[in-house]
Amino acid sequence: MATRQLPYRQALNEALHEEMARDPAVCIMGEDVGRYGGVLQVSRGLYDKYGEKRVRDTPISEAGFVGLAVGAAMTGLRPVAEIMYIDFSALVMDQIVNQAAKARYMFGGKANVPMVMRTQGGGGRGNAAQHSQSLEMWYVHVPGLIVIQPATPYDAKGLLKAAIRNDNPVIFIEHKLLYNTSGPVPDEPYILPIGVADIKRPGEDVTIVATSRMVYFALQAADLLADQGIEAEVIDPRTLKPLDLDTIITSVEKTGRIVVVNEGVLTGGFTAEVAARVQRMAFDWLDAPVMQVATEDVPLPYNGGLELAAIPSVQKIVDAALEALYWEG
Repeated sequence: MATRQLPYRQALNEALHEEMARDPAVCIMGEDVGRYGGVLQVSRGLYDKYGEKRVRDTPISEAGFVGLAVGAAMTGLRPVAEIMYIDFSALVMDQIVNQAAKARYMFGGKANVPMVMRTQGGGGRGNAAQHSQSLEMWYVHVPGLIVIQPATPYDAKGLLKAAIRNDNPVIFIEHKLLYNTSGPVPDEPYILPIGVADIKRPGEDVTIVATSRMVYFALQAADLLADQGIEAEVIDPRTLKPLDLDTIITSVEKTGRIVVVNEGVLTGGFTAEVAARVQRMAFDWLDAPVMQVATEDVPLPYNGGLELAAIPSVQKIVDAALEALYWEG
């Protein structure tokens, strides 16, 4: 396939355009997603092309329009509801957790909920405690939900298309500091499988599992480690639920060491979940404790220096890898 360099937001926009053209059941709803094109311009051009019946600007009522999306999905549509910040998704917990996630089970498989809740999270931009959280584990904890967190434009487009076509509710989490990042994206339409991790960089000495923006931090850390003769293998799960444990365990069996990096808080977070699974499934291959690099258990500060001190950094990943290697060089 021919490829071009495409920004993350444009890759998402292409996915929406292609899926709306392919399937008239796909519709978009959320605050400012219509004429304005979305607060981050991901839905740009959809309103002009498909009209207000399929691209709905909603009141500032997350509980209202996500509830609408759940009902629309159960009755034949494939809605994509945009929550401006993942912090605001606290307002839709009943609709998502008690309704969307449970419907197929409670109706004995006779009711599907093919909807996507798109949202964005993460810190690093000084948006303070109510606009900077990484709350993906809220949804990973809930049976019946799929949780996707793509890092690259290629992954974002292919996985958003897969999410829209899936017959289950999908929480699709982007990162506010990735929208302007660019990467190769094929010209031709494609779709990526849900639940399959990607090895972003092969290595033999230590495994680094990282999510979302932290994938880029992990790759930078791997470059710094390579300067010291250490080859890190960087794995991007891409889908947090279902999680591709096979790829992670296979890597740990090779390297004997693992660092898990996620921008959510440490306590009860993604790093803890992976650490527990690896400790149980790959204990005999581990030569060091599972290392965790996560955000401190604090509300994210508005102050730029304090915010950067709270969230993971490239140097924190390097330090964790060196500790796992008992490095004294």
